[in-house]
Amino acid sequence: MGGQGGRTLRTRVYVDGYNFYYGCLKGSRFKWLNLHALFENQILPSILHMGPGRSPDRHELLPVAVKYFTATIVETAAKGPDSVSSQDAYHTALENYCAGRLQIIKGYFSVSQVRAPKVDHANPSKWPRHCERVEIWKFEEKQSDVQLALHAYHDALTGDVDQVVIASNDTDLAPALQMIRDNTNVVVGLVNPTCDHRRPPNTSLVQLSHWTREHISERELAAAQLPRVVPRKRGVSLKPTSWYARPDLLTPALILATKVRGSKGAAFKWLSTPNEHLRGAVPLDLLESDEGAAAVITYMEDWIAKHPKSGNME
Repeated sequence: MGGQGGRTLRTRVYVDGYNFYYGCLKGSRFKWLNLHALFENQILPSILHMGPGRSPDRHELLPVAVKYFTATIVETAAKGPDSVSSQDAYHTALENYCAGRLQIIKGYFSVSQVRAPKVDHANPSKWPRHCERVEIWKFEEKQSDVQLALHAYHDALTGDVDQVVIASNDTDLAPALQMIRDNTNVVVGLVNPTCDHRRPPNTSLVQLSHWTREHISERELAAAQLPRVVPRKRGVSLKPTSWYARPDLLTPALILATKVRGSKGAAFKWLSTPNEHLRGAVPLDLLESDEGAAAVITYMEDWIAKHPKSGNME
C-alpha cells in the first residue's frame, strides 16, 4: 500500500446491533435494513480519509464485510406480540440476502429480578443510597459489546483487515480501540449510529478514531432497505407489517387490497405501484400519513362499490 494514489484498505464493519437500533431505527420505518448496502453504497463512499500520499484512501470491503452483533429478544420482555418473530424474520432475511457478506454474531438477553434504589420524586437530588429499595425487572444484553471488541481486535492484530469501521457510540469499546491503535497500524473508523445529529458521538471514541461519521441520514437508511420478500432455502422472509411507518394505516388498506387482488402478495404489488388515480403517487407512500391513507382507502372503497365482482383494481 501507499504512494501518491492513496491506499486500498481492506475494510470490515462491526455493527453494535443494540446501539444501532436505539440510535437509528427504534420507532422508524427503516428497521428492514440492508446493513451491507448501507455501508457499501452510502457510508463508505462518503468517507475521504487521507492516506500517507495525501490522496483519499479507497475502502475495499472484505468478503465477510459486516459483522453484526446482536441478541435474540426474550419473549417475556418483548414490547410487542410480534417482536420475537419479526426479529427472527429480519435476521433470516439478512443472512439470506447478504449471504457470505454479513455474519450475525449473537450474545443473549438476561432477564432478572433485582433490588434497586427508587428515585424519590419529592426530592430527586437525594442520593441513591438514601432512597427506598424496590424489586424491579432488569433487562440486559450480554456479550455483544465484548464480542464486538474481541472480533475487531483479533482481526486487526492478525492482519485480516487494514481498516475497522465501528458502528457504535458505546464507550465500553474505547479500550479495544486504544489497543488497536497501540498495537497495529490498522485504520479505525467510527460511525455514530444516530439520525440527523440527534446524539453526538462520544468524545473518547472520536479521539481514538482516524475518522468519524457523526450521523446517518434517513435518506441513507431509506436507500438501503431489503426487498419486502427475501427468498430463503425453504420459503421466504417477509417484512413484518408492524415495521412499516404506520401499520395502523397499512393494515386496513392491505385488507381491502387483498380482498380485490386475491392475495397479500398481489395486494402489496398494487400498493407499491404508482397510481394515476392517486396523482401518480405510490399508495404505500401515502399510507404513511392520515391524509394520504384517507385518499387511498376512499379510492379503494369507491372502486369496490363500482366493481363488486372484479379483481383488477387500477
